[in-house]
Amino acid sequence: MGHSELGAAENPKAYRKQEAIWELFTSECVYFLDQLMVLKEVFLTTLTDLQMRECLQDIDSWRLFANLNELCLVSFGFLTSFLRVIKEMWTNPDSYSTQSLLELLRKAFGESICHCLQKYCLNYSTAILYLDSLKLREDFGFFLKWCERNEQCRRLQLKDLLVAPLQRFTRYPLLLKNIGKKSCSEAEENTIQSIVDLIDRAIYDLEGKVKWLDNYQKVKQLKEALVWLPVWEQDKRAHVPEVYVKIFFKRLCRVCLHNLLLHTENAKMHEVYLFLFDQFLLITKIKRSKKKSGVVELNPLRLAAGQELEFLLQESCSLIVLDQPISLDRLQLKNIDQLNATASGLPNSFIVMHQNRYQQCIGVFILQAQTESVKKAWVSEIEDAISSLLKQDSQQPRLKNSFLESTQI
Repeated sequence: MGHSELGAAENPKAYRKQEAIWELFTSECVYFLDQLMVLKEVFLTTLTDLQMRECLQDIDSWRLFANLNELCLVSFGFLTSFLRVIKEMWTNPDSYSTQSLLELLRKAFGESICHCLQKYCLNYSTAILYLDSLKLREDFGFFLKWCERNEQCRRLQLKDLLVAPLQRFTRYPLLLKNIGKKSCSEAEENTIQSIVDLIDRAIYDLEGKVKWLDNYQKVKQLKEALVWLPVWEQDKRAHVPEVYVKIFFKRLCRVCLHNLLLHTENAKMHEVYLFLFDQFLLITKIKRSKKKSGVVELNPLRLAAGQELEFLLQESCSLIVLDQPISLDRLQLKNIDQLNATASGLPNSFIVMHQNRYQQCIGVFILQAQTESVKKAWVSEIEDAISSLLKQDSQQPRLKNSFLESTQI
């Protein structure tokens, strides 16, 4: 009977705990040697050497690999300390060595591993998009193929290796829970669970940061695509001195909803794109670029929800703001029943009325949705947004900025 079999027979629970600890250690070795170090030595180091030889100098290694060097250092330090603690546990399997392991895990995940992985994961989406754009270049394509043919890659592509830290981040709680289940005392299990909770919170915070970053990128794209016609172009009779032009610049808020509708103006049909914000509705007219891209022609009306804006931006379209933003507390919706809609030849239509502070109608927009269900969804979303704004104003009125604007003028 071997030594491992004797240990399992004498104290099976302690033996299973050692197996769980060993699984965490060996999987960390695989992660460090077969993934992180391959990324660093095969790809990053090669790219750095080429750039020192004045090749691929315009490639931004940070956008592609982020804090990879930091990840390698943190993982190597964790492995070194982990191995030392494991040796102590083998030579002196007492409570002191177990306490050393718990202190190591708490310190490693609380001070370095989670923070380092969060930083890397925040850049992951950018890295993948950047990699896809670089693949179109012939010189980078040669570099990529040469690196991926390296036997250390084991037929894995760069994209497969870049996702490894994300996968490792989500696997840590599972490995630690496995150790906690096989702990010899309740206190030890509670300590392991507290470390798992710490990692779960870090992952939850990361999801929020990724969502915020994604929204920020969308708003940034939207800002580049929107065209705000100044008042002197909307009304040719208006004259605004150049010194006052900057006063009219506005900054966009967070986008809540967008969809593609049709707008009737002077008995003509126009493609428009609507953006529903927290406090106002923005109606924009689509101006398509004359320059055709290499993308296959698609009908934006048939695209899945949420993909229309990406399609329009890829086609280099501009979104020209019609009239002015409609404040939700000055907006009224009028439904067009099916009988009148059919008679007028405008099925699935509804009316958006813009009123001023004196309850005068200063703008009317007849909007036609693709289907009745899309129309109902839009009407419901706008009504909910109006209700939310009115409720918010009743609880905490918005600050008036007319005094500030007058002071600036």
